[in-house]
Amino acid sequence: MSITEQKLTKEYSRYMWQTDSDVPFTEEMILFTLNAKNTTYALAALSDGHLAHAYYGKHIEDDDISYLLRLGEAPYTATVNIRDKGTVMDTQLFEYPCHGIGDYREPCFMIMDEDGMSSCDLKYKSHKIYKGKPKLVQPDMVTLPATFANEDEAETLEITLLDSHSGIEAVLIYTAFNDLDVITRSVHLKNTGSRRVNIRRVLSACVDFDSDKYDFITLNGSWARERVMERSPLHHGKQGIDSVKGESSHQNNPFAALVSHNADEDSGEAYGFNLVYSGNFFAQAEVTQHKKTRFVMGINHFDFNWLLEPGEEFAAPEVVMVYSSEGIGAMSRTFHDLYREHLIRGEYKDKRRPILINNWEATYFNFDTDKLIAIAKQASELGIEMLVMDDGWFGHRDSDNSSLGDWFVYEKKIKGGLKYLVDEVNKLGMKFGIWFEPEMISPDSELYKKHPEWAIQVRGMEMTQSREQYVLDYSNKEVRDYIYGLMRNILDSANIEYIKWDMNRQLTEVGSTSLPAERQRELWHRYVLGVYDVMDRLTTDYPHILLENCSGGGARFDAGMLYYSPQIWTSDDTDAIERLKIQHGTSICYPPSAMGAHVSDCPNHTVGRTTPFSTRGNVAMVGTFGYELDVTRIPEADRNMIPSQIEQFKKSNPLVRTGDQYRIGNVFDDNMWDAWIFVAKDKSEAVFTFVQVLGRPNYNSRRIKLKGLDPDAKYLSSKTGEVHSGNVLMNAGIDISVHGDFASEVIYFTKQ
Repeated sequence: MSITEQKLTKEYSRYMWQTDSDVPFTEEMILFTLNAKNTTYALAALSDGHLAHAYYGKHIEDDDISYLLRLGEAPYTATVNIRDKGTVMDTQLFEYPCHGIGDYREPCFMIMDEDGMSSCDLKYKSHKIYKGKPKLVQPDMVTLPATFANEDEAETLEITLLDSHSGIEAVLIYTAFNDLDVITRSVHLKNTGSRRVNIRRVLSACVDFDSDKYDFITLNGSWARERVMERSPLHHGKQGIDSVKGESSHQNNPFAALVSHNADEDSGEAYGFNLVYSGNFFAQAEVTQHKKTRFVMGINHFDFNWLLEPGEEFAAPEVVMVYSSEGIGAMSRTFHDLYREHLIRGEYKDKRRPILINNWEATYFNFDTDKLIAIAKQASELGIEMLVMDDGWFGHRDSDNSSLGDWFVYEKKIKGGLKYLVDEVNKLGMKFGIWFEPEMISPDSELYKKHPEWAIQVRGMEMTQSREQYVLDYSNKEVRDYIYGLMRNILDSANIEYIKWDMNRQLTEVGSTSLPAERQRELWHRYVLGVYDVMDRLTTDYPHILLENCSGGGARFDAGMLYYSPQIWTSDDTDAIERLKIQHGTSICYPPSAMGAHVSDCPNHTVGRTTPFSTRGNVAMVGTFGYELDVTRIPEADRNMIPSQIEQFKKSNPLVRTGDQYRIGNVFDDNMWDAWIFVAKDKSEAVFTFVQVLGRPNYNSRRIKLKGLDPDAKYLSSKTGEVHSGNVLMNAGIDISVHGDFASEVIYFTKQ
């Protein structure tokens, strides 16, 4: 079984300093043990009602591991040593710590009752164990994005806790996956009392580690350099990441890992945490006075409040926890497998995505029907499968200073109407996609003139513009219904098979004209739930449309979005060399098959760098693959290379979508080169890519050791035609010789 429970009665002897003697005591507990593939997670409900953490790590088997709770050691448990309960509360390892009862470390839960009191004490009430995994439902609003599993794939433990003072009931939900080293955590609240309670903090997970010997890995950055991997040793006190922008953000991603100091790609312990959420988040590691580490993650409590009336409920988002005893690479591959099989949904879950050409960097706003058809004609002859019309087709939009919210066709540009354009593209054998920014509204728009109150705002306060636009109040169902109605009109008017959903600014002056005063601080979260609501409607009503999420590039590359869109635009920076870091960092947690990646023009529009067309293609093939250029104007030599790139992508993409990725190079450590390999699950084939960042004199040859192959099998190299054992390829390596800056090479290996 994945989850077991044991009711134990343990006799302990404890030294009491004030009497200089051993004092016997009895502790009755329920010990819960969760076993994932090679992982064990253990916790206990103690006799005083508190949940204590016992163990998280490599799979262990024992009839009784309750000794790991250290109940027979100082500091003394509160059940025996009432006079020092405060000391105990600040040292014991807890599962879901509360504020105000003597635990001065970072809490997961905090309230404010009608008397202005914030202390709470959640204690064990009941539990249940069942097969499968529940949905996370916010009553009367939406089902939250979360991983899914059937009864054969996972088992769930629900522990119900009660704060008797406020009447708040908290259900801690743990799911252990049978064939993956994954345990998920979430929390569901209910007000069972007679008075309203304000929830000031409700994090989704806490793990109290019995050590401080870890490095902290995060994925940080900025626009056009998202998810840069940063690693630093833990220090005394608190270190963490968060977002207060209304989205997961360019600056910090809702992923963090604690890894042993010696951990690398292939060895050492790694604990990965990822919040399945697309709004403000909080993740923190705290090294305590006793050299222990508390890690917490969930919705950001900054400027957050949620009013729970009697009988009302609240669902917190899910935290995915992945353990690896075989390094960071194994942790990443577990995340990849989980998200590909148990998070991404829909028609494109297991399908190759269409090879597209997007007109944004080709034309920006300067396009019309004739221009798009000309691009499509040339693209179709080269084997490209879809034309995507980006920003500028609606309202009266000739720049980014108008028309958001006016989702009707700009006839001046789209001559003959949208259906005519789509039909002409379809006649070329190509699919058609379209760009929306449904969460935004321009001051210069018909919608704003009619409904200025629909923008997020603080009444009487000047509204901050960004990109000359405001954010729509998606907590208001009337707003969501109106925008979705306009989108449906467009989608029903022509054969549209792809949507790029963009979001190009963050939230400011966060207030709603439709929420009462006591619920204004709920807007941060209600906004995200509103976005999920519209995306859920869209993917339900149009299951055959491929949805790609985007937010100023990669500001919302998170697991919450993957639930609705099987691919996400990774970054607005399409330069192949910059993408090495961006895609490496993204792959630490997220599957490469979900990374939107395009071949763009040179000099690159973001950094001004010129790289070989072949290298641009080789780097983009790690992701969904497409083109972001005017194919009618690029050099003929580059244009002639497109058919072979498409053929190469079709060959390698099954491995990217379903195989295991092994990162071989690390461009963060060595800015000279990068390399990776995708290996089929059955080890039958692999595709290896090498990119030289900077050339060196007399240093054009490198010996690269491959990874992930069957050591006992023989493999044929597409480059040399030679056959070598997997053992030789992984332990001795292959010779790579390329010349010049930004050169690259791709080699296929096939089992013989």
